[in-house]
Amino acid sequence: MQKSVRYNEGHALYLALLARKEGTKRGFLSKKAAEASRWHEKWFALYQNVLFYFEGEQSGRPAGMYLLEGCSCERAPAPPRAGAGPGGARDALDKQYYFTVLFGHEGQKPLELRCEEQQDGKEWMEAIHQASYADILIEREVLMQKYIHLVQIVETEKIAANQLRHQLEDQDTEIERLKSEIIALNKTKERMRPYQSNQEEDDPDIKKIKKVQSFMRGWLCRRKWKTIVQDYICSPHAESMRKRNQIVFTMVEAESEYVHQLYILVNCFLRPLRMAASSKKPPISHDDVSSIFLNSETIMFLHEIFHQGLKARLANWPTLILADLFDILLPMLNIYQEFVRNHQYSLQVLANCKQNRDFDKLLKQYEANPACEGRMLETFLTYPMFQIPRYIITIHELLAHTPHEHVERKSLEFAKSKLEDLSRIMHDEVSDTENIRKNLAIERMIVEGCDILLDTSQTFIRQGSLIQVPSVEKGKLSKVRLGSLSLKKEGERQCFLFTKHLLICTRSSGGKLHLLKTGGVLSLIECTLIEESDASDDDSKGSGQVFGHLDFKIVVEPPGAAPFTVVLLAPSRQEKAAWMSDISQCVDNIRCNGLMTIVFEENSKVTVPHMIKSDARLHKDDIDICFSKTLNSCKVPQIRYASVERLLERLTDLRFLSIDFLNTFLHTYRIFTTAAQVLAKLADIYKKPFTSIPVRSLELFFATSQNSRGEHLADGKSPRLCRKFSSPPPRAVSRTSSPVRVRKLSLTSPLNARIGALDLTTASASSSPTTTHSPVVSPPPHTAVLESAPVERAAVQSSPAVDATELSPGRSPSTPRHLRYRQPGGQMTDSSHCSVSPASAFAIATAAAGHGSPPGFNNTDRICDKEFIIRRTATNRVLNVLRHWVSKHAQDFELDNELKMNVLNLLEDVLRDPDLLPQERKAAANILRALSQDDQDDIHLKLEDIIQLTDCPKAECFETLPAMELAEQITLLDHIVFRSIPYEEFLGQGWMKLDKNERTPYIMKTSKHFNDMSNLVASQIMNYADISSRANAIEKWVAVADICRCLHNYNGMLEITSALNRTAIYRLKKTWAKVSKQTKALMDKLQKTVSSEGRFKNLRETLKNCNPPAVPYLGMYLTDLAFIEEGTPNFTEEGLVNFSKMRMISHIVREIRQFQQTSYRIEHQPKVTQYLLDKALIIDEDTLYELSLKIEPRLPA
Repeated sequence: MQKSVRYNEGHALYLALLARKEGTKRGFLSKKAAEASRWHEKWFALYQNVLFYFEGEQSGRPAGMYLLEGCSCERAPAPPRAGAGPGGARDALDKQYYFTVLFGHEGQKPLELRCEEQQDGKEWMEAIHQASYADILIEREVLMQKYIHLVQIVETEKIAANQLRHQLEDQDTEIERLKSEIIALNKTKERMRPYQSNQEEDDPDIKKIKKVQSFMRGWLCRRKWKTIVQDYICSPHAESMRKRNQIVFTMVEAESEYVHQLYILVNCFLRPLRMAASSKKPPISHDDVSSIFLNSETIMFLHEIFHQGLKARLANWPTLILADLFDILLPMLNIYQEFVRNHQYSLQVLANCKQNRDFDKLLKQYEANPACEGRMLETFLTYPMFQIPRYIITIHELLAHTPHEHVERKSLEFAKSKLEDLSRIMHDEVSDTENIRKNLAIERMIVEGCDILLDTSQTFIRQGSLIQVPSVEKGKLSKVRLGSLSLKKEGERQCFLFTKHLLICTRSSGGKLHLLKTGGVLSLIECTLIEESDASDDDSKGSGQVFGHLDFKIVVEPPGAAPFTVVLLAPSRQEKAAWMSDISQCVDNIRCNGLMTIVFEENSKVTVPHMIKSDARLHKDDIDICFSKTLNSCKVPQIRYASVERLLERLTDLRFLSIDFLNTFLHTYRIFTTAAQVLAKLADIYKKPFTSIPVRSLELFFATSQNSRGEHLADGKSPRLCRKFSSPPPRAVSRTSSPVRVRKLSLTSPLNARIGALDLTTASASSSPTTTHSPVVSPPPHTAVLESAPVERAAVQSSPAVDATELSPGRSPSTPRHLRYRQPGGQMTDSSHCSVSPASAFAIATAAAGHGSPPGFNNTDRICDKEFIIRRTATNRVLNVLRHWVSKHAQDFELDNELKMNVLNLLEDVLRDPDLLPQERKAAANILRALSQDDQDDIHLKLEDIIQLTDCPKAECFETLPAMELAEQITLLDHIVFRSIPYEEFLGQGWMKLDKNERTPYIMKTSKHFNDMSNLVASQIMNYADISSRANAIEKWVAVADICRCLHNYNGMLEITSALNRTAIYRLKKTWAKVSKQTKALMDKLQKTVSSEGRFKNLRETLKNCNPPAVPYLGMYLTDLAFIEEGTPNFTEEGLVNFSKMRMISHIVREIRQFQQTSYRIEHQPKVTQYLLDKALIIDEDTLYELSLKIEPRLPA
């Protein structure tokens, strides 16, 4: 208890004020004065452990205070009255409540108080008792006593332990002595044994005693062992071993089943087909058999050996050692690489062979074998695809229940690492071959063929339907209406975007694709994307009003031909933003790669691959990053594992920006970081590019030859070091295998007399290797003239000195295509040697081609600045990432207002930069405008709007609704529900958690809508009492499902087919007997398309070959995501992000979003949707089955 208190008057007054306002107990009490019989009424206030009293309730300053800590409060009897007053006054005094506060401090008098009412007095006593902390002090005393008692016990135990130690030492000495005596006695016993044996044989009592002793010893031993065994059985180690053994038993069962599946594949399909291929009229060739089955027979032999080894290990149970088996198996598992790599091709060969009627008939005969159990050949071919991941999961579970000191712990970890490496290699090869197969599939769809798709460096980006607006003379758009039916039919184009080309095709009535004769194949290196037209362009104003700002232009400037413009019309603003973002990203990547090629090949004689190879951080594994062997679209190894810091570093690396990396990062960054952290990194790159970029990257970015700089650059830094210069990358030629003509960019800048003219020439791989250069001619020391060759039809000023601001307004914000230095004498100068950085020269060209240099900063300063290149590239990278983020992931900003405001602030900071180039300012303004637009989805119809419609006519019945209208409105509703799912709900398996309705409300709404529609179909059929009506209803719903197939609504197909396959309807044999054969055949075809066999193999193949809009079955993607989430962790044991997993998740999410973004052009029919959404028509499952039994009762057994 505190003995003294330091008193501070200001603190006391503050506490008194708090006591008046927030005191625990406040009110009037009578306080006994120093005189024996005088009482004074005061206003008391209790705050924590301090009791204040005031002269009155309104007094601002306390008259006194008491510290109640450690005090006690007791009730006191009423004091005797000295004088005899009136009877009423004495009664009033007797009724008053007296109590005394006794303080624990020495020399402090007790405080005697009284109040008018007994209840009030009890409350005061209780409050003072709590403020005294008496309970806490008592508890402290009790704990102190316990502590002292425990200390005494510890001391006593120490003394006892010391005594026991001495006793043990004495006992050890005594034991040694007894041992010596026993040895002596044993020797004596050996000598007396013959005499004793004779006595024991003769004495039966001794035999009985020995028998009892033996029984007791056995009983005690068994009891001891039973206790030991029971304790071990209940121990955690035994529980872990039981689980481990159960995993091994399950693994053996799974391996046995897998060997049986391979046995069926080989003996029921492979070997009979080989025999059929050797017949006189072979339905299939030997090459096709080898292509379909690959090395499946070798795989079967391998796993038969492995299975025999597992069974031999089970014979040694409970000792199960498996690691050596995996050591034997691992070197032979490489045969899976060939199988997995060619699996897709084998399925394609099988599908082509099925076109042969003889082969199809023979295959169905093989599949009818009872051993196949109704499974198709494709199912058996798919089983080996999942075996390696199954082994990884099994070993992971084994390691979870294997102690660290276990004999095979290290061997299992080694096996797991090798299997994971093999799995990653297989996945990377499958991803690479999938891209090639996708390109080949598109190439086969095009009647004329397309050679550029045979280039392995072409990576597919996106596809979709766009409308090409026809143009007339002088590039003016024809005034056509957006709703024109002829424009939709005649102008509809199927567009395919790749990393280097854009294909524009028309689709014939037979479904074949034809490239446009003019502008069918657009090389992105020759394209300029115009996102927002200039304000002075009257035609652009008119087109924006006519098309609702859904159009965008691509200006194509083919070498040796007149430039032309392609105007494309997107179905929605989201679709337009997505297309423009991807196209601009591809163009920027090509130009950035071209700039890097020029910088490293012409100036420093270091090729880009050598530059990447010299930076170990881009391809060599480190403690915080791990790469795969597959290259991304920038020809840089893909990241397998990495820390968050390295991922953010790759996102902002100025040398390249891979589209697949950017898409993967923006789709999945929520799993391993936050939006605020990503935005902070972008802000750092913009504001402090030199401190945010790795030093090694800067060194390689400015790698130059021995004569890279003149002596005039040795005077220090640029006078404009603090400025931010940035611009979209200049246009350059990407060195691809595609045939591109020679494109030149010549620029001469007379910095001083020692620096010659600069000529930057980039030739394609097809150009001649020999190039002649004119002699170096030093320009005169006066101002150079920069001339830009015109690209548009508009005439250029005829003056010999053309200002950079007089370029065509239709130019892209990127570098002009032809820039030449023209000397006063008119002679053009070229040189293959120059000490000026080509990147700096590009910077001058780009800045001059924009709208002029910023005032006060001449071209000499810019050329001398390395910082100029870094700043313009950094700003361009930040704007590129933000544009991609805002245009493709607008939901991030709709759900996070703080993030939106931070991005707006960053863009406003960019726009306030006085040195910002005009093209950068325009790009930042476009992003700011897109981010500031509200209600972008107003043009889309929402399900809530349909449900809440009140002015709809009365819903029609099923008989009066045409099948076409039903299918269209089902498709419209399905797509509305499907596109409303935000992509963040696909992360983390939220739909499988207990709080799934809160975490994934839109996925659950989609599932509920699917069930409601399926229930409606079943209920409508069961509503009919007669057989003919039910059969007609089934035929009509099958027709609706077939129309849904034509509309690419595979979700609606599955809603209807699943309803028809319900037990309540499927069992109605009499009803199905009335259904026509054509309907049954159509039903089988539809069911085969949406069958879950082989992980929805047929549905996946159908979706690959169809063009959006389409509505896929969401459950197929959720199954894929669940398989990825459960099979691989988000982070490694070292805490690195599993970016390979993020890439797989992103691939699925991108495919989902591709179907979400393309909307149907179906008009809403309220009378039909009101019928489809009517919950009163739905009958629950139990009632449906009761109706089914009532309609067609069970046949007697």
